[in-house]
Amino acid sequence: MLVVASFGMVGSVLPADAADPATGAVSDLVPTTSWTGGPFAVPNVTGAAAAEPVCDVPDSCDDFTLTVSTPAGYGTDHVLSISVKWPSTAADFDVYVKDANGTTVGTAASQADPELVVLPPDSGTYTVRVVPFAPLGQSYTATAALVTKPANPAPSTEPAPTLTTYGAPESLPDAHNAGEPSIGNSFKTGATFFQSYLSTYKVGFDDTVNPAKAAWSDVSANATKGCPVGSTTSLDPILFTDHQTGRTLESQLSGVNSLTCYTDDDGQTWQPSTGGGIPSGVDHQTLGGGPYSANGVPGLPGGYPNAVYYCSQDIATAFCAASRDGGQTFGNGVPTYSLLDCGGLHGHIKVAPDGTAYLPNKGCGAAQAAVVSDDNGLTWAVRPVPSSTPGDSDPSVGVGSNGTTYFGYTGADGVPRVAVSRDKGTTWTDNQAVGTEFGIKNSVFPAVVAGDDDRAAFAFIGTPTGGNYQDAVNFKGVWHLYVSYTYDGGKSWVTADATPDDPVQLGSICTSGTTCGSDRNLLDFIDVTMDDHGRVLAAFADGCTGSCVTGGPNNRDAYATIARQSGGKTLRAAFDPQPNLTVSGVTAEVAKNGASSVSATVADTGPAVAKGAVVRILDNGTVIGTTAPIDLEPGQRATVSVPWDTRKLKGTRTVVAVADPFNVIAESNEADNRATTTVTLR
Repeated sequence: MLVVASFGMVGSVLPADAADPATGAVSDLVPTTSWTGGPFAVPNVTGAAAAEPVCDVPDSCDDFTLTVSTPAGYGTDHVLSISVKWPSTAADFDVYVKDANGTTVGTAASQADPELVVLPPDSGTYTVRVVPFAPLGQSYTATAALVTKPANPAPSTEPAPTLTTYGAPESLPDAHNAGEPSIGNSFKTGATFFQSYLSTYKVGFDDTVNPAKAAWSDVSANATKGCPVGSTTSLDPILFTDHQTGRTLESQLSGVNSLTCYTDDDGQTWQPSTGGGIPSGVDHQTLGGGPYSANGVPGLPGGYPNAVYYCSQDIATAFCAASRDGGQTFGNGVPTYSLLDCGGLHGHIKVAPDGTAYLPNKGCGAAQAAVVSDDNGLTWAVRPVPSSTPGDSDPSVGVGSNGTTYFGYTGADGVPRVAVSRDKGTTWTDNQAVGTEFGIKNSVFPAVVAGDDDRAAFAFIGTPTGGNYQDAVNFKGVWHLYVSYTYDGGKSWVTADATPDDPVQLGSICTSGTTCGSDRNLLDFIDVTMDDHGRVLAAFADGCTGSCVTGGPNNRDAYATIARQSGGKTLRAAFDPQPNLTVSGVTAEVAKNGASSVSATVADTGPAVAKGAVVRILDNGTVIGTTAPIDLEPGQRATVSVPWDTRKLKGTRTVVAVADPFNVIAESNEADNRATTTVTLR
């Protein structure tokens, strides 16, 4: 939504009705209808200050009556898609869809062109209201269509990992002021950092117990620690930790720049930074960093090893500035896109191992996109994600160890989706919905992190309740934090409910910025990272605390909380949980006719499934036989046996049972796979 000069609108609501034609219908037999409106000269920006625009001035709103007729069950495979577009992307129109009772059931009020509303195709009469937010003399063209939902792959067959939540101690400042949190982790020291408004927390996890114990401390920057601008004032907080070096930067937006401090000793001392580049934007700053690209200007000889970027958006464009001294100073801000390319707001910058920088955007024409630089921030290119649709939440990017890029987003239908690129965003594949195991119909705040090239995690706040999730009166959804994982390069995903017994929010969540009421307590995003073992750590503001957890009213809290992976495969295969096969109870059943047998008990004492486990039995070093493969769950044991021909055998025999004799199964302990007994034959 582009902010321009407003004009007064008071009095009764008398919506203009200049759509041509004024009415239309769609059905399963005739699935499409179109109309036009305009041109419009005067902007109506009243929607920027309230949940609904005021329409009491002629031509301030344009209404179209839409009749939908569909048979029962049609919504299983179809949606109602309403698209409104205009010639100049510098203009801006917003769309509101109301049902027969006047309740708003869908909105599209971003800066995307076209604006898109996706709804269930329920039969009824609807009003499609188009608002000329910044029309610039433009007319619009609109289409309503019943379209088939895209096919979605089946969820991954991998077991869903488990996560444990950790709330900040009540004694910490800003413990309940954690909207828009950031999280980082130092591979150098293992420390985790959490930014909660003006406060920077350090969190250590003791993994000698399960679940791990968390120790929180306030390590915020301030004048005493060496950075006078630290923890003083903020329009927006952000934090970034360089995994490799352990350097952490915390930034507080101050307008056209930020008040920024950095630490190299986990918050014991801090140093001031220039904040960002000139020019910079006034909103939505982000910090990120990683290796330099082989293209463009390299780092300083003997200096900080990685590039650091400061990006922010203005009304008409967005800028990124690169630092070659680890964030102490920044170069000039470089435009990354303009309103002719994308809407102003962007997500968090991420840098690939090869130095490619990615700045995700929720509305670049008819799609979401990654804005990409492969020359250390000198130039940027908009690379749309085909089949994506503009959304209300900023998308997020995670980049694997060999450059595979995972783009997590919430589309116009509210469903969380992810697409994958293996060529820096030039093409995208495997675009699919996640969270299908839980029937997620609405989601906000995508956040993605990747580890090994074929592994990534996508955190989001979601609910199985459909409808207009910004309707503070009528929406009754229960929201949880979910984390979806892929272990096959984005071909399939498995989702974990990280807060199964503690909702993150009850009712509506507003993603319309400063026009929101009390349901904007979570603000605009969450964050996710991983530690050196690939364990996922998600930072979120918990909006439902106290009696809300047990069914009381939502208290609209913003409690600083971390969900940390406590079980299952991580984002680094080298640290995957492993099975451990042991053998015991080797017993021989000796028959007089020589048709004897040997049995043994094989067990998996590790935390992971042992797939295809076999046991080989030997008599004085000679193989008697090998059992058929079996799968053993953690803690499971089974008795197996092989036949033993003892007709020609005499004397004392040493019988050995060996689990996994060919070392096919990677185990946590390869030294406890055998057991022995002696048998005397006469």
